Amino acid sequence: MAHRVCPWWIGYLLASPLRRLVQDPQAIVKPFVREGMIVLEPGPGMGFFTLDLARLVGPRGRVIAVDLQKKMLDALRRRAARAGLADRIEPRLAEEGSLGIDDLAGAVDFVLAFAMVHELPDQARFFTEVCRTLKPGGAALLVEPRDRVGEDDFRATLAAAERSGFRAAAGPSIRRSRAALLEKI
Repeated sequence: MAHRVCPWWIGYLLASPLRRLVQDPQAIVKPFVREGMIVLEPGPGMGFFTLDLARLVGPRGRVIAVDLQKKMLDALRRRAARAGLADRIEPRLAEEGSLGIDDLAGAVDFVLAFAMVHELPDQARFFTEVCRTLKPGGAALLVEPRDRVGEDDFRATLAAAERSGFRAAAGPSIRRSRAALLEKI
């Protein structure tokens, strides 16, 4: 599996409203997110899912969006401000080799890892960091693009998650994707 980060300029295509015709963020995350939750979204890009997550967590909730690319986070900030949701979203620039989320230990209710884990050189480290942030009973939705991540690679990703403290269950059916719900054990 190649480990290459999506170029920042593709973020504009990924945040396009036309993408909603294929993947509706609200429909995908609504079964897992409730008002008042703290949600971690690694690799949010320019916020295709982030804005809907912020609407779902409501004014008492928070979405922590962590990305490697400052340009992605800058665009996310602009989009959040235009949507009136900036106060619910905390954009963070990831550290070298780490998400920089140690301060969130045991505080997160839900994690959305959408089409980004395949870009990581150390998936085990990622899952260990994410698992530490979750509250007891917390969960993560792992979704990878079917055209970039084969069945064997997805199984290897699930095995890395399980070694890091997760139990994998079947995820929702998401067009053009492989998905699993990861429950913290």
